[in-house]
Amino acid sequence: MISCILTAYQEPRTVGVSIKALLEQDWPEAYEILVVCPDTETATVVRIFTECYPQVRQLIDTGEGKPAALNLALKHIRGHICVFSDGDVLVQENAIAELLAPFEQPECGAVTGRPISANPRTSCFGYWSHLLTDAGAHYIRTRNAQQRRYLDCSGYLYAARSFLLTAMPLETLADDAYISQLVWQQGYVLAYAPEARVAVRYPTTYKDWLLQKVRSSAGAAMTPPPLHPNDQRYVRPPEHMRSFQREALTGLYSALTYAQSWHEQWWTCCLLIARIHLWLCVWLELHIKHRSRQDIWQRVETTK
Repeated sequence: MISCILTAYQEPRTVGVSIKALLEQDWPEAYEILVVCPDTETATVVRIFTECYPQVRQLIDTGEGKPAALNLALKHIRGHICVFSDGDVLVQENAIAELLAPFEQPECGAVTGRPISANPRTSCFGYWSHLLTDAGAHYIRTRNAQQRRYLDCSGYLYAARSFLLTAMPLETLADDAYISQLVWQQGYVLAYAPEARVAVRYPTTYKDWLLQKVRSSAGAAMTPPPLHPNDQRYVRPPEHMRSFQREALTGLYSALTYAQSWHEQWWTCCLLIARIHLWLCVWLELHIKHRSRQDIWQRVETTK
């Protein structure tokens, strides 16, 4: 059996579409979809699916955050592989089959899918979302996978062998980064399935764009690394850390060559300035303000 964990929070408008897309996938084995949500509105939509589809199960979330929701679901999964996704994204046709294919290799411990932007490329923020998913994350994951180097899985769609998974600390802000490091440190390969596509809505205002990027970058830095089985003082290796320097070295050229018109070139220049602003904000959050996990992880409304 394959298990799928879908987490959702205040997403009654999108969670039904997300579940339906998963039900329409070509699953290679029997499967179950465990939906975890704390709010009544989202739970009401999920309940409709549990009454119609035996593959869908609903778990009562206590509202203590996503790590607690995932830990709850991990106690109930029955599959030898666990797929992770969110209640506000749309898994594309045949994505699950593509995502699971690399597990035919016994050294593969986790596989990440490929987020694609659901925003139109014709606006500045829409263009940014396409550039960052195509010339950014897709380029880096493709290169690292080919070189069998470490890569971060995308929380929008990824999968891991269930026996490698353990409960994560409740202060975890980036579950995908935590699980990626957990699998990697156990000696397994992280694979990339570029045809396992998942459509994602990205922010449409600068305020929300900055909020989302600060929370993901600062959240990844604040997430405690998994303790190594042989070293309880395990420290995250430098190559697992996001940074402005690493981003500039690995992504600057692909970003500058991504534009197809003069106004996209202008938007690219604006994005470079915005990324500098982003990393300044991350530095302030981590080293000056010392804000808590709850303060950093705020909801981004324009992505819903």
